[in-house]
Amino acid sequence: MSHPHPELQKPPRLPNDGLRIVALGGLGEIGRNMTVFEQAGRLLIVDCGVLFPEEHQPGVDVILPDFTWIRDRLDKIEAIVLTHGHEDHIGGVPYLLRERADIPVVGSRLTLALIKEKLKEHRIVPKVHQVKEGDRTGTTYGPFDLEFLAVNHSIPDGLAVAIRTSAGLVLHTGDFKMDQFPLDRRITDLRGFARLGDEGVDVFLTDSTNAEVPGFTTAERDLTPAIEQVFRTAPRRVIVSSFASHVHRIQQVLDQSHAYGRKVAFVGRSMVRNMGVAQDLGYLTVPPNLIVPLDQLEKMAPNKATLICTGSQGEPMAALSRMASRDHKIRVGEGDTILMASSVIPGNENAISNVINGLTRWGANVVHKGNAKVHVSGHASAGELVYCYNIVKPRHVMPVHGEFRHLRANADLAISTGMDADRVVLAEDGVVIDLVKGRAKVTGKVAAGNVYVDGNVVGGVTEATLKDRRTLAEEGVVTVLAIVDADTGKLADPPDFLVRGFEHDPRAFDPAVTVIEKTLSRAASEGIGDSRRLEQMIGRDVGRWAQRAFRRTPMIIPVVIDA
Repeated sequence: MSHPHPELQKPPRLPNDGLRIVALGGLGEIGRNMTVFEQAGRLLIVDCGVLFPEEHQPGVDVILPDFTWIRDRLDKIEAIVLTHGHEDHIGGVPYLLRERADIPVVGSRLTLALIKEKLKEHRIVPKVHQVKEGDRTGTTYGPFDLEFLAVNHSIPDGLAVAIRTSAGLVLHTGDFKMDQFPLDRRITDLRGFARLGDEGVDVFLTDSTNAEVPGFTTAERDLTPAIEQVFRTAPRRVIVSSFASHVHRIQQVLDQSHAYGRKVAFVGRSMVRNMGVAQDLGYLTVPPNLIVPLDQLEKMAPNKATLICTGSQGEPMAALSRMASRDHKIRVGEGDTILMASSVIPGNENAISNVINGLTRWGANVVHKGNAKVHVSGHASAGELVYCYNIVKPRHVMPVHGEFRHLRANADLAISTGMDADRVVLAEDGVVIDLVKGRAKVTGKVAAGNVYVDGNVVGGVTEATLKDRRTLAEEGVVTVLAIVDADTGKLADPPDFLVRGFEHDPRAFDPAVTVIEKTLSRAASEGIGDSRRLEQMIGRDVGRWAQRAFRRTPMIIPVVIDA
């Protein structure tokens, strides 16, 4: 098994008949999926998503893939292929198109409709090419000849993409599962996978998210009884939280609302936008007069109302979190039923638990994956992945889309079906895999760090910035105002300590005066009189003292004023 090596260097020049594969996101994390394929100096990008921040990344809106490796070759990009319309696959597209707006965006009908709506906010009109499963003609982009296959996922219109090049054939599943009874009757095209297997798949990139889960992913239709029970027994309002793109789940909620005589309102900009798109294109079947504006729904009897909102991952600014913290005009109360109809993205467990506790405190009954069968994953479990390996019989496997443990579990599944371990490529973001003369090998590594979006600023926030923000939030801040006699180098007056977020006795910092005096004395003996250098020394010494005295590490902001 090829493992990623931290000591890998810049990759060698790619032979003209070789194909280079580099994931700039999505390996070692659930999110910001982006894979770059390079041949003969031309580039093809599959997906360009975002990762949502965790608690230790305060103030960050989303996290992008690092475009550094391709930035000086934007003119060489033939197309961006989108496998489906989830944020972790399309959310980064606006930021890439900001750098070159005319890159063709290739995708299915629903996926393109969702990205076009998203791009309106960025004032970008994309150059799009709509494709569907079975398409082969008119899908050649430079040296990349593409074929699209239907895959079943938790959003309609998902596609796998086969990429034919002179170096070989690559099959990328995108996100997929093998539900044999999907609500839209559109199943994953295993016959197509088998046909490509007969042709000879050189590298098979497979979704790893559920590789640790044994067996087969439950069918969507098996959730209907549990969702129906919620609507049959709820005494007052039903408030459903879901991803703003989970059309299948929202269809089930609409059907049950209609069956039990409830009207429905969508809450949240992304939910309103996406469900409008899905309804306009016919992916969401809505009975007449079922959906009403929120202000109209609020005037109705509570047992006749269903609200569908965002916030299933505990996102602090989403509707459900704000309801839990009483920061939303919808006041959750006794008798309300909250249906959390989504999975838990790794890293969000604490945030979701806090939301559940908050809602329960106000008297709501919270129904979630942990206590009812109200969600199934959109990803293939181990049994389905093994089926795919046996059907496709690829020459190489490259697990994608998952944290490292998921990638490793997927690699082990491939080996269990008889694949040679040295033909399973276990990579992380930035690791370069070259397919040359039918053999895929790790050849180097390129930059693939996190790029943080904070408001309108892309890349301005760094790991150091986040460390400072965490310190401010967790440890507090102490501003030390020291007036120093320029002639003697000593304190002209006792220093002031201005403290925020750091509980202490008003006289707790008195011993720090001696620390500052010693620092100034040392500086004078070393001939240091520059106020900036003095600030650095005071900040370091007072910080060490505070750590010893309080076992806390507040941020120390020294300000030296020459008297």
